[in-house]
Amino acid sequence: MEPPFERVAVLGTGLIGGSFALALRRAFPAIHIAGWDFPDVLARARRRGAIDEGSRELAAACRDAGLVYIALPVEETIHRLPEIAAAVSPEALTTDAASTKSAVCERARPAFLPPRLFLGGHPVAGRERGGIEQADPDLFRDAPYVLIGSPGEPERSLASGDDRIRRFLGLLEALGARPAWLDASAHDRLFAFLSHLPQLAAVALAETVLEEAGDAAAQLAGPGLVDSLRLAGSPWELWAGICRTSPALEEALARLIAALERLRARLPSAALAEDFDRAARLYKILRRIE
Repeated sequence: MEPPFERVAVLGTGLIGGSFALALRRAFPAIHIAGWDFPDVLARARRRGAIDEGSRELAAACRDAGLVYIALPVEETIHRLPEIAAAVSPEALTTDAASTKSAVCERARPAFLPPRLFLGGHPVAGRERGGIEQADPDLFRDAPYVLIGSPGEPERSLASGDDRIRRFLGLLEALGARPAWLDASAHDRLFAFLSHLPQLAAVALAETVLEEAGDAAAQLAGPGLVDSLRLAGSPWELWAGICRTSPALEEALARLIAALERLRARLPSAALAEDFDRAARLYKILRRIE
């Protein structure tokens, strides 16, 4: 298949950037992929076949790239956006993969003046363990991939008339992802509940169990607890910036605390069955169980 971009720069070749590069390589064998990261990470990415070349110089990695893919922690993304904007070709499309979008897009707006183009993005995919060793070309397959447009009509307002956007949409579909459009504010509110709250809930559950059970947890816990704590294995370095840039996360936590208080109040009551029924309905929807 003819690649929609001949040269792609992947800034950050860990789990997300490495998976994106591996998926590109499989879908478009003729594509040329340059990586930017620490030297040891770049060496491992080359050994895995994720990149053709690596550089510690950001401008060198971005040079002549038609697509620049930022797969850095959110606060580093925000910090480096002006530098990236100065390094990319005016004809390039720059996109990111951060899990919060409002702060990223606000920082990008004055940096990427036309004809430069920045498209906020969020692949709704990942694992609790990071690094190029965990990268998987199937990571984005059948997963939503949120793209950020303007409030009101995000898809029409941003995608109309720019061939770079259309080519990127075709690229995502070739990787098996399911593109969806949101504005930055709507994205951040939804994902405070869909993604960031589950992470903190897992951390709180782990702390509670550890305080009570200690070493006995390793010997006596069943698979239910292990499944519930999968997200607790995610590194703080990844989540630090997300927690600081997720505007609705405090409200989401307050809503969870209120729900827990309601469950506690209903423990002696048959009304607790209603909560179990609602939870089971959501579980079946997410698992696509009839």
